[in-house]
Amino acid sequence: MLVLISYIGSLPLSRGNSLWSRIKAKLEKYPSREKVVKLMVELGMSVNEKGQTFLGSVEVSHSKVAKAAGVDRRVVRETAKFLKDDPELGPIFRKIKPIGPSLAGIAGILGMGVLEVRADPTKPGTVTGVSGAISRAGINIRQIIADDPDLVPEPKLYVVTEKKVPGKVIEEILGLPFVASVSAM
Repeated sequence: MLVLISYIGSLPLSRGNSLWSRIKAKLEKYPSREKVVKLMVELGMSVNEKGQTFLGSVEVSHSKVAKAAGVDRRVVRETAKFLKDDPELGPIFRKIKPIGPSLAGIAGILGMGVLEVRADPTKPGTVTGVSGAISRAGINIRQIIADDPDLVPEPKLYVVTEKKVPGKVIEEILGLPFVASVSAM
């Protein structure tokens, strides 16, 4: 079973003295740089010691990053330099990695099922509750991907299963106190 959780581990991004609040404080006078950093976090992009930007092991030109972020390439160059030189953020952006491919978009082609779950991101137990209900039905989970609630306004949990999930299991998941909705895709 392959399980991917798209959350930056123990690095919360908006609550209290979090990574994201520290990034925002450092970039408060540079909203374009903040757009670049947000894109880099969303994609798991890193910066090496030369200030080059990477998606995994593939170098991505500053021009391409700029186009994706909707900024000038010089903003990306300055942001990459800032990240590489910052004593707090440099180690993070040298080690951040993308999580890999999502099967959610191709699950139907592969004969798999997908659930899209909306739940309260401040409550623990969503992954445990959803995976437990699916497991009790004897269905293997192939992949789990959770949107980061500090980067996505309406975060969702995507659960890719070896086959379609029956309505009875979806009803059980909907019965969890922190789950707002479940869609079978």
